Amino acid sequence: MNNPSISTILTCLMIFFLTLPLAGQISQQQNALASWIQLDMPTGYETRISPHIAIEMNEWASDQWGNLTMTVGSGGTKTIVACGLDRPSYSVSQITKDGYLRVHRIGRGPSHPLWDQAHEAQTVRILTQNGPVAGVVARSNGHFNQQHSEETNIVTADDLWVDVGVETQEQVAALGIELLDPLSRHLPRWSYNGHVAGPDAGARAGCAAVATLAQYSKNNPPKSAETIKFVLSSQKEFGWIGLSSFLSRQINVDKLIILGDGESSRIHEIRPNSSFGRLEPILVHSGIAQVDWISPTVREIGSHMESISMNESDWLLTQTAALVGKSLKGYPTWIEAPETSSFLNDFHDPAHQNSSALLETFANAYGVSGHEWSVRRRILESLPKWARDQAKVDDIGNIILEMGPENDTTVFMAHLDEVGYEVGEIDPEGIVTLERKGGAVSSAWEGQTALLHFDPPESPNTKSGTGVDYSPKWKKQSVTASAIKPIKGIFLTRENPQQKNPEQMQAWFGMNRSELKNLGVQKGMAVSSYKEALRIGSSRFVARSLDDRAGSTALLMAINNIDPDELSKKIYFVWSVHEESGHIGALALSKLIGLGTRRIYSVDTFVSSDTPLESPHFAHALLGKGPVLRAIENSGASPVAERNIVINAANTAGIPLQIGLTQGSTDGVDFAFWGAPNQGLSWPGRYSHSPGEVLDLRDLENLAKLVRNVVLSEEP
Repeated sequence: MNNPSISTILTCLMIFFLTLPLAGQISQQQNALASWIQLDMPTGYETRISPHIAIEMNEWASDQWGNLTMTVGSGGTKTIVACGLDRPSYSVSQITKDGYLRVHRIGRGPSHPLWDQAHEAQTVRILTQNGPVAGVVARSNGHFNQQHSEETNIVTADDLWVDVGVETQEQVAALGIELLDPLSRHLPRWSYNGHVAGPDAGARAGCAAVATLAQYSKNNPPKSAETIKFVLSSQKEFGWIGLSSFLSRQINVDKLIILGDGESSRIHEIRPNSSFGRLEPILVHSGIAQVDWISPTVREIGSHMESISMNESDWLLTQTAALVGKSLKGYPTWIEAPETSSFLNDFHDPAHQNSSALLETFANAYGVSGHEWSVRRRILESLPKWARDQAKVDDIGNIILEMGPENDTTVFMAHLDEVGYEVGEIDPEGIVTLERKGGAVSSAWEGQTALLHFDPPESPNTKSGTGVDYSPKWKKQSVTASAIKPIKGIFLTRENPQQKNPEQMQAWFGMNRSELKNLGVQKGMAVSSYKEALRIGSSRFVARSLDDRAGSTALLMAINNIDPDELSKKIYFVWSVHEESGHIGALALSKLIGLGTRRIYSVDTFVSSDTPLESPHFAHALLGKGPVLRAIENSGASPVAERNIVINAANTAGIPLQIGLTQGSTDGVDFAFWGAPNQGLSWPGRYSHSPGEVLDLRDLENLAKLVRNVVLSEEP
């Protein structure tokens, strides 16, 4: 795999520092504009949120319809500048007996055919009376593709199930969630190379322009005969009801300017009252003869990653300013929206804080298969000192910790990597065709945030290693590994999809091929998406790459309770690379130590059918009921005698244990061919290989205890 040269990296850094003041200005502007896209404001629930926003935004008021308004001047000539702040959303339509939420659209919602589907496996905000509660939209397990091969229809709102990390209706109520509460996507402020992105980016840029122009007008008052009223309207999705209600209380209005949704090309035109349907008599009542309508150009129109350039946003602002007689001086400074409220967390069980924090450290690291360097560094840094001193890194990137006397060699192995994509071909416009690494569920990545990752200049990741060389240089480079920050972009969305899954994934980073090449972008570089691990419910946890950061965490938790001097047999703890792309790290290590290994335990996910989208006829290990002995999988079955070792260790320690059959394969299969039985030690997990995998922290903690007790057991 090719990587950028040292000279290329130094050139990029030099360019960065030479342009730092301008880059900082653009970043601040983009962040301010992106804050408006991130803002919660579901249609029909504006009055639940707008009073808080009015308090945060000086001199704005929230009215009885949820409009946010600001008046500048006190003259007789009236101009009204308005946008629609509300966003298409869902409302909780049912709470099932086992604690899932079903939803229904509020109003018609967006027309984009993939709007509903793009919620699958994504975290959402349930906007309760007390504040936002975190949840994740269920998605069928990536490992169960065979069971879902005929499900080709595009997902609709009626197919969505929301998992809030509980098991009963009563527990849902304890979170403060009620019927009819609205939902919205949980997304970061997202900007990339001169663009901002997110749902309704064009419309929200319009509201940012209204708020920014209001502040500018306040600082530069209109003539004494003028009054300008600025309106961030509610219920636009119901035909501008909020704006209509506001206008019905106005008379003798001279001009109405409306900033509309993003379009495929700019619109600035005069529209007659007759084009506004039910709003027409209200316009006539207010004395408005016609409306100035402005819409900006956007990319990915109507999708979750609708994008608008800063240049287009600046045009929108200056054009609107000109209509009210304002000539903006200098580079316009965008007004930032209030911070989005943080998730409520008072119902999280504090007993799981330590395991949650450790798991979050690894789950939030990026490590597409073949690019695991940042995860490897975090593992090494988290080991207790004795283990960190003793650990080795081989030339393919596996971490190997060897301890105990030469007797009855036993290997415990978790893997460092996650599913994702790599850069394939790049067309002249900068559209990047992606190659899948592992079993990434493409429909859950389409139309989402994208990150293009650099690897360190030299590391085991950049070598085609064999897993044999234990040179100290690999460990030294692993514990100091760093790279240029990822390039932000978006996964593109199909405009006219005919089926659920895309045939080809593509991404765009706001640059053409030449610009990407100048930054050192090459074929084979990793591409993934923004991630944010979250706790849900009392003891549940949602993140991308719990397969297998949870296994990696369990090994670390076990090590902290093991005294290597008390061991009666040889133990290897291994964190392998390239598992998702063919067990390459484990295969290399098996050639080195497989012949002398007595048994191996693969510490990996038990892909569970404990979801509303799977049949319970197999793999039905329940979350929260204990770790799982993964007895049978696609690549083999463990011998009964090996199972009994685990069962006895669990019984002796009083650890709840489940046993089952699931689909998929683990690293240990490569050792099995050398004569070492492969036994899976797992936790039950939902929504595998998706951005929103879910586990229960109680299972993780018990898995760590189980690993420790198997290590210390007297095996036959």
